[in-house]
Amino acid sequence: MASSQSVWGVEIGQTALKALQCKLEDGRAVATAFDYIEYPKILSQPEAVAEELIHDALQQFLERNESAFTDKVCISVPGQSGLAKFFKPPPVEVKKIADIVRYEAKQQIPFDLADVIWDYQIMPGSMVEEGYALESEVGLFAMKREQAYRQLDPFNAVDMEVSLVQMSPVALYNMLAYDRLHERLEEDNYDADSPPPSTVLLSIGTDSSDLIITNGFRIWQRSMPIGGNHFTRQLTKDLKLTFSKAEHLKRNAREASDPKLIFQTMRPVFNDLVTEVQRSIGFFRSIDKKAEIGELVVTGNTVKMPGLASYIGKNLGIDVQVIDHFNRLDGEEILEIPTFRDNAPTFAVAYGLCLQALGVAKIQTSLVPREILTQRLIRAKKPWTLAGLTALMLGMSTHYAFVEQSWSTTRDDLWKNSISQVDSMKSYADGHSSQDSDLATKLTYLNSLGQEVSGNAERRLKWLEIIKAINAAVPRTNYPDGKVPTPKELPYSQRKDIHVTSADTKYFEDLGDWWTEKVQKRHAEELRSWARVTDKFRNASEEDKAAFDAEIAAETGPSGSGWVVELRCYHYYNDPNNRGEIESDHVRKYMTTSFMESTVDLPTGQKDANGQDITETFTLKELGVSYPLLLDDNRAQATQIPNPDHDPNTMVVESPLGGAVDPEDLPEGFEPPMLPVRKLDFVYQIVWQENSISERLEAKEAARLAAEEEAKAAAEAEAANAGTSS
Repeated sequence: MASSQSVWGVEIGQTALKALQCKLEDGRAVATAFDYIEYPKILSQPEAVAEELIHDALQQFLERNESAFTDKVCISVPGQSGLAKFFKPPPVEVKKIADIVRYEAKQQIPFDLADVIWDYQIMPGSMVEEGYALESEVGLFAMKREQAYRQLDPFNAVDMEVSLVQMSPVALYNMLAYDRLHERLEEDNYDADSPPPSTVLLSIGTDSSDLIITNGFRIWQRSMPIGGNHFTRQLTKDLKLTFSKAEHLKRNAREASDPKLIFQTMRPVFNDLVTEVQRSIGFFRSIDKKAEIGELVVTGNTVKMPGLASYIGKNLGIDVQVIDHFNRLDGEEILEIPTFRDNAPTFAVAYGLCLQALGVAKIQTSLVPREILTQRLIRAKKPWTLAGLTALMLGMSTHYAFVEQSWSTTRDDLWKNSISQVDSMKSYADGHSSQDSDLATKLTYLNSLGQEVSGNAERRLKWLEIIKAINAAVPRTNYPDGKVPTPKELPYSQRKDIHVTSADTKYFEDLGDWWTEKVQKRHAEELRSWARVTDKFRNASEEDKAAFDAEIAAETGPSGSGWVVELRCYHYYNDPNNRGEIESDHVRKYMTTSFMESTVDLPTGQKDANGQDITETFTLKELGVSYPLLLDDNRAQATQIPNPDHDPNTMVVESPLGGAVDPEDLPEGFEPPMLPVRKLDFVYQIVWQENSISERLEAKEAARLAAEEEAKAAAEAEAANAGTSS
């Protein structure tokens, strides 16, 4: 038979200490012991010293039950000393419920959270699918820190360690859910639109009563300021009795000389109790329209008062049952003891506490301060820590003993000569290492000095090189014999030359300042227009086109420092008959292509055997030129320019009737002073990140060697494949 360690559920009531010991056997709770210690006086009596009465009762309890020092102990606190709130979080991941509860705790708890002990739990029947809480309800339970420590003080005074602290209404719910509503909860099939009937549990205490309404899945609870002492005080007031005599008379009303007088005297309290219950049920029905009240169960020793249960049921119109036994609690040898049987209604809270300590209750929250749990965790680990340190010290001591023994048997004179040689060689090596370090430092200095000296000459040539490169890249026509044809020989609209009127430069420490969002967008548009004009993708696949678009989208612009060169240009090649190569498209087809693909021959600073300068061909990209960009996409404008063939000595006489002379009357060979043309003015920019001739030559040499290595590797792989196939 599988069984678990025993646990104790302890309730400090106003009239007595109630304790129940249980354990699990085959999944069912079994009562193994109990104790019921009644105080000499009720704690709320004016002359009673509550601390002393509770202390004496706990000492008596420990004397009778020594297992309480070793078993797990769960205690209850009154419902009015804590806070219980239930709310529905929005659909969210389960792992984010804790954040929502913390926010809700700040809203619901009227104290700083640092001064409060609080805990929460998702209620039964909550719908959780794939890690998301969809239709769920969360219970939030809290109590002020000082109140929690006050409840623990009596147990600390007798060295009794408390493992769980729970509010009485929650313990009563755990009892009811396990003992009466277990079948529906095991199915875990809750329909919010058609909930099962609710049970009202009324726990009548000494000075107050707890009312819990639950269908097993959802809870509503309220503490009412009316209890058994109110009946006693009513008898004291109306019959002029002492408190002790009135209490005795209340408990034994049927044996009194005039029972009818006793009940008539207590009738106002009966009415007040029924009114409070009716008001509570009515308020619950107003906030939960779909709830149905199935039954009312009553617990607490006050229910033993004759006629109380029947009076409540008659006035409420609800079936009332007294919890005088527990359906699912085994252990007949304990349950049949007269003391337990006579006081069974008052053990409901202790029973619920035991169920939580055994892990079979539906709500498992606890209000034990976190710092106390941390202290206990550290205390529990101390023996293991000490054992580990002891084992470590023992191992280190043993290791030291063996090493000391080996050291004592070693002869120093056997190693003295070898150690001396090693020290000598180390000194010799250190001397050479120091000398090598000094020489390396001097070499670094000389290299930097030489680079600075030789670099001055190279820096003087950089601007000459970039001017030559730009001049070579700007499209122009190479006319035969260098003679420019006349407008009659070649009209301006047929000339592909691009003319530069000015060039400006601006230095950027960070070219990212130039590469703005506007420039990036313009650059992408120009690349797509250039690809269209040059018919780059005539025979290309869709994959190549997609790759080109992706490359444009991923362009992040230049980085580092550099120059932006701005050219102001114009051209006359704007005849509509030029078939798609006019205006800005003419610039893209010739000027942009030239800056992207052209090369320039530049002197390397060396001479050949004949004394002639040695030149090297570089692409503009190798010169550091990149990002050619037509800044504007304008239209050509009609204008007039001077006619180079015009003879200023030729005069045109006006017609006698006014206006110009008829062309047939003009002198032979007459040329007008101005020619009508279509002119496109535009602004063009390039980025130049300067580098020296030596840096470019080194880069070309590195690329050549890498290409040779790649070709060699490819040839070796081809030869190996040929050998394998043969």
